[in-house]
Amino acid sequence: MSQYRAYPAYKDSGIEWIGQVPEHWKVARVKRLASLRNERRNDVSTDTIYIGLEDVEAGSGQYKPTNGSSRQSEDSTVGIFYEGDVLYGKLRPYLRKAIISEMAGCCSTEFLVLRAEKTEPRWLQEWLLTPDVTHQIESGCEGAKMPRADWGHIGSIEVVYPDQPEQAQILTTLDRETARIDALVEKKTRFIELLKEKRQALITHAVTKGLDPNVKMKDSGVEWIGQVPEHWAVPALKFLLSTPITDGPHETPVPAEPQNGIVFISAEAVSSGRINFSKAWGYISRADHKRYSRKYKPQQGDIYMVKSGATTGITAMVEDNREFNIWSPLAAIRANSETAPKFLLYALRSTEFQAGVTLNWSYGTQQNIGMNVLENLPLPIPPYKEQATIVATLDSETARINALISKAEQSITLLKERRAAFITAAVTGQIDLRGKQ
Repeated sequence: MSQYRAYPAYKDSGIEWIGQVPEHWKVARVKRLASLRNERRNDVSTDTIYIGLEDVEAGSGQYKPTNGSSRQSEDSTVGIFYEGDVLYGKLRPYLRKAIISEMAGCCSTEFLVLRAEKTEPRWLQEWLLTPDVTHQIESGCEGAKMPRADWGHIGSIEVVYPDQPEQAQILTTLDRETARIDALVEKKTRFIELLKEKRQALITHAVTKGLDPNVKMKDSGVEWIGQVPEHWAVPALKFLLSTPITDGPHETPVPAEPQNGIVFISAEAVSSGRINFSKAWGYISRADHKRYSRKYKPQQGDIYMVKSGATTGITAMVEDNREFNIWSPLAAIRANSETAPKFLLYALRSTEFQAGVTLNWSYGTQQNIGMNVLENLPLPIPPYKEQATIVATLDSETARINALISKAEQSITLLKERRAAFITAAVTGQIDLRGKQ
């Protein structure tokens, strides 16, 4: 932002948390510049556009519709909005969600639907998304279990703004600059996707075809596996294990305090081959841990596969000897002495094995795969020494790809921070964008 200058003169806004603003800008409360739409319906056609909180990206003000709809039912109560309205998430975890509607439709009642009347809708949207405004709004909805920002509080928030022609000038420059940043983010996001595809292809080829391009091949006898090296076996998974596949307790434990409890993980903590303990379900008592451990006790090298829910088939490995326990959505898989645990992890992550999981899962209220079904799925396996060689190669190559992914993700984070800072500087008058079109 160094190429942009400040305004020639400033004045005290009269608002402590806002401070100085350009001399000719005005200050008014949201309720003086916009009105609240209170229209509610429960007889809106399912063909009508519906926007839920999950369809709005936090912080960016971008509408990114997800697959499906979170609308509860055809006769559930929804809010009504029209083209040009500002939809602002009023539930505390979603206070940085605000978009301008490009069409008429219906939305979650967790949105406040605002009609900008004396300012540009985009100005109101961007102002509501600035960190200082979010802080002011959050401070007014403390205390409740799931606090919401009501119109009385939102309407009392101050807005600083120039006349609408100058707003239009500033917003034009914002559009140009944010479009440039968004294009870079999209390019880096696609690069990450390509790297992940390359990593998956690398893993799949190594654990189903081996590392020798000249090895003699044979038909595995399994349609979704295809050909494998001639000297490899293709047993059912259960013949590669030291114990039958099991899972955690089929009960909901009473949460314990962290200082007295044992970490308890479920499907949310399993992703990309590793356990993310920061996403643990919570803590259980030592008594429950002791009781659950009679059925299964985690040990280093064990592999977990999510066996029910949206992430069915995702795997992770226990990498150390820390004390914890698992819940029933996870299948615990323990390799025998002739199977390298890390090779087994890579094999379970392969595209072919995941295809086998998909072909064999069933549906109830959600997708799931039974442990008996899982342990009977076939898996290509080379001799132990070759397993170790493949693991070493994959560890090295995936580490290199992971480093590139991490670097690209950090770059995206910085770009998004730069985007947010630029918008905040523009709508608070820290930089002068007049005539920058």
